[in-house]
Amino acid sequence: MIRVAAVGDIHLGPELRGRYRPRLRGIAERADVLLLAGDLTQHGTEEEGDIVAGEIADLGLPVIAVLGNHDYHSDQQERITASLREAGVVPLEGEGVVVDCPGGRLGIAGVKGFGGGFAGRCASEFGEPEMKAFVRHTKDVAAALREALKGLDADHKVALTHYSPDEETLEGEPPEIFPFLGSYLLAEAVDEGGAELAVHGHAHLGCEKGATPGGVPVRNVALPVLGRAYAVYCLGGADTEGC
Repeated sequence: MIRVAAVGDIHLGPELRGRYRPRLRGIAERADVLLLAGDLTQHGTEEEGDIVAGEIADLGLPVIAVLGNHDYHSDQQERITASLREAGVVPLEGEGVVVDCPGGRLGIAGVKGFGGGFAGRCASEFGEPEMKAFVRHTKDVAAALREALKGLDADHKVALTHYSPDEETLEGEPPEIFPFLGSYLLAEAVDEGGAELAVHGHAHLGCEKGATPGGVPVRNVALPVLGRAYAVYCLGGADTEGC
């Protein structure tokens, strides 16, 4: 059995310096890997990226991350990514990584993702150049997630995104903003790529549990949804929650 800890939307900034790390105390005893599902900062500044790196460095277990929309806000995403690497975190964007865990080899494929909506209520690549570019970007990141998942040589696979692949985990958010919270194309990538679990953030008012059309468990790990420092899900057991 592999224990996967996950959280997103920790939104760290100067006022929270030193306040999140104590909540991670002992995590290496409870999990084999920690996944960070984006929106690690408040405004995507270099200073905030350094704060995040300081809070999650040297936790005693592998840490894998994707960035979120907040982390792009100040156009410092490359600097934030560098800070994460310096802290020993593995940032992903259209790539995969395999972690050797006591329960087997865990493959994680990650992308930030993007919006676009869900079946029956989604944007299409038609009309103005701006709309075409919006939908094309979602198609591109979904394709990258699919290929990254397929390329993993692992016993178990997890898809890590910021935007949601499933509208079930958005329940509680205003329906009008669903197209800006995720895309069904991400769910197609999860199903076709052979993932056993998908985790995302972004939807602060959503709910924790959903599933792709193919039946893959989807978990919204945004900190405001979890109400705890992180959640732990298990792979290789009878069910995803059975840790």
